Amino acid sequence: MLLIRHGQSEFNAVYAKTRIDPGIPDPRLTEEGKRQAREAAGVLAAHGVERLLASPYRRALETASIIARELRIPIAVEPLVRERAAFHCDIGTPTPELVKRFPELDFAHLEETWWHDHVTLGVEESEAQIAERGRKFRETARGFAGRDKIAVVSHWGFIRALTGIEPKNGEIVRLEFAD
Repeated sequence: MLLIRHGQSEFNAVYAKTRIDPGIPDPRLTEEGKRQAREAAGVLAAHGVERLLASPYRRALETASIIARELRIPIAVEPLVRERAAFHCDIGTPTPELVKRFPELDFAHLEETWWHDHVTLGVEESEAQIAERGRKFRETARGFAGRDKIAVVSHWGFIRALTGIEPKNGEIVRLEFAD
């Protein structure tokens, strides 16, 4: 299974320069992020990827949509692979709005607020919580048929929790399973 960190978002572009949270909830991809998604599609095509899973954050859905269009493959929305909630960019878009923006995708399994609402709760998602999500995802993914043909569009924090690797935007990382 391959993990892809979403392409550069509006948040990433500012944060990389300033190291200050610019206060952009659920940001879109930049033009550079779209280019990174197209580049990732080429790499994934060479690996014979036939299916995508994507986090419900807009930046991941936009990345997955670009890849899916290029490869002509389906996308399934998977909330377990969302980012660790710590910044404004980790405030998600409510499900009814996602349905309007991405009508081709199925969001029926998501609650309206599907992310860890650290703003309302007043506490970030802990490292233990994201590690537990990673464990649940790995356990679920272990049972996927043809998992070597599946790619997952996710985030820095989630990929780090699964693999220990801190990927750059658009970077592809292999998720190993000890069967």
